Amino acid sequence: MDRAQCLKFDEIKIGDKKEFEVAITPKLIDKFAELSGDFSPLHMDKKFAEKTKFGKRVAHGFLAASFLSQLVGMHLPGERALYLSQTLKFRAPIFEKDILKISGEVIGKSEALKLLTIKTAIAKSTGKTVLEGEAKVSYLEG
Repeated sequence: MDRAQCLKFDEIKIGDKKEFEVAITPKLIDKFAELSGDFSPLHMDKKFAEKTKFGKRVAHGFLAASFLSQLVGMHLPGERALYLSQTLKFRAPIFEKDILKISGEVIGKSEALKLLTIKTAIAKSTGKTVLEGEAKVSYLEG
């Protein structure tokens, strides 16, 4: 397992960005269904999904959103992060074999509260945004 980033609060600047990629695989979708308990046929039944407007199995939107936890807890700010809130706007579906770019940018910082505001986004390798939102993250002093 990778080690979380260990930034000091004064090292974090507005405009700081982090990103990483994740490949959506059938195994990942199945694992998320097991974890979440969401076995909707849109996600799990290929024949059912083929009859929808998508024409194929759709990955869970919250599977994509779950990678924001990795963004905050491992990369920006890393080990001193305590997630307070996250807004989510789902813009487009994701499918098996999609490569997602998960990104975050610090857009606000309160020294007094040790609070970060992070613009979050997830896009396909095609550049199409599938999810966007805003995280509020408390920085824990150590």
